[in-house]
Amino acid sequence: MRILTVGDIVGENGVKKAISELRKIKKEKNIDFIIVNGENSAGGMGITRKIYDKLIEAGADVITMGNHTWGKKDIFTFINEEKNIIRPANYSRGNPGKGYNIFECKNKKIAVINLIGRTSMGVLSENPFTVANDIIEKIKNNVDIIVVDFHAEATAEKIALGYYLDGKANIIFGTHTHVQTADETVLPKGTAYITDIGMTGPKYSVIGMDIKASIKRFETSLPERYKLAEGNCIFNSIIFEINDENGKIEKIERYNKI
Repeated sequence: MRILTVGDIVGENGVKKAISELRKIKKEKNIDFIIVNGENSAGGMGITRKIYDKLIEAGADVITMGNHTWGKKDIFTFINEEKNIIRPANYSRGNPGKGYNIFECKNKKIAVINLIGRTSMGVLSENPFTVANDIIEKIKNNVDIIVVDFHAEATAEKIALGYYLDGKANIIFGTHTHVQTADETVLPKGTAYITDIGMTGPKYSVIGMDIKASIKRFETSLPERYKLAEGNCIFNSIIFEINDENGKIEKIERYNKI
């Protein structure tokens, strides 16, 4: 089983880049299952039905979200109906949508869980550690593979969750910071882990935002409206290869395109 995870898709150009690469990579790299983070896909904040449909049509099996889940009101019209989009499972109870779902691929059942961190995220949420553990305990006997997208700011929080779920989940990957880290590894109990898989968005930017506007914001400490950067995009992703017989991680491969 080869699972592709794609970093936060940023803006219209990021969506175009993701669609272009997804259509090629599935065949070139023999990808079986695709997870993309789409929380920044609509103008940098949220997702729309139109973008959701485009990403699914391009080959995405699951779209995960994050702190900008509710950035576009359009999401309320479809998040309860569509099984291929999930939002953080540790959002407060009563929020629309689902925090995880189970999918079938190559006669295997794959559970994808979306979580959000609580350090420097500006979002009120339940404890991602206990929520993740409760979900896994509930589903572990009914699935073959468990994948977690942990949308979080703090590296320490991400690493801690990795060790907390080591041996319980097959794959844990981080999103949100938009910068791909170089720490992909298999943890002692067999879980594949990386702190952040990066982004799909403008290459010459400050994590997807316009360079001049970003510098001005830091230089003056004055409020400056965030503006998406233009130009060519990068495509950051990680491919996880899992042994179909025993569920062990066989390979973690970076797949990055400009």
